[in-house]
Amino acid sequence: MKLIEKSRMPVKRGRPGYDQDSVLRIAVEAFNEHGYEATSMGKLADRLGISKSAIYHHVSSKEDLLRLALDEALIPLEAVIDEVQVHQGSADERLDFFLRATFRILISKRSYVTLLLRLRGNTELERNALDRRRAMDRQLAQLVTEAQSTGRLREDLDPRATARLLFGLINSVVDWFREDGPIGAEDLENQAITLVFDGLHPTQK
Repeated sequence: MKLIEKSRMPVKRGRPGYDQDSVLRIAVEAFNEHGYEATSMGKLADRLGISKSAIYHHVSSKEDLLRLALDEALIPLEAVIDEVQVHQGSADERLDFFLRATFRILISKRSYVTLLLRLRGNTELERNALDRRRAMDRQLAQLVTEAQSTGRLREDLDPRATARLLFGLINSVVDWFREDGPIGAEDLENQAITLVFDGLHPTQK
């Protein structure tokens, strides 16, 4: 009986129906819309319709929100690096795997990735996140180098520049892709990968 009564206890005032995930999601929307630095906890509380103290029930600070948001993007992206290390296949197949996995994360974690891509490196937290991004750049450049060494990619391309161009292509999706648009995520992924490996010229018959 006591357990039943406990389950019916009302939610504490100041945080009606919100948990950390929903607070984080709405905070990221605000950060992307107004900028992280321009979004105060007061503005965020107004957007949520709760008090600032209610937000602090879920997180310790605005920077804590940023840390959680960046991890939402970076942790799955970093997991791709680990998966590539054990992925079976040729160098260019592993490159294909890396790009496709990254693309899917960008689609599924779009708002969090958008926030990551807009970092300016103004704080230690932001600089750390940028360092983690650069580690992914290096991993992609290494995959390009390996594919070149096996003759699967052109050898006249600079691996680091190629890595940045590839990420630039994929990252641009967060700015314009719409789920209700004329092309679906899967078709867009296939077109992007085809463009990377086959270019714009028609296949020779």
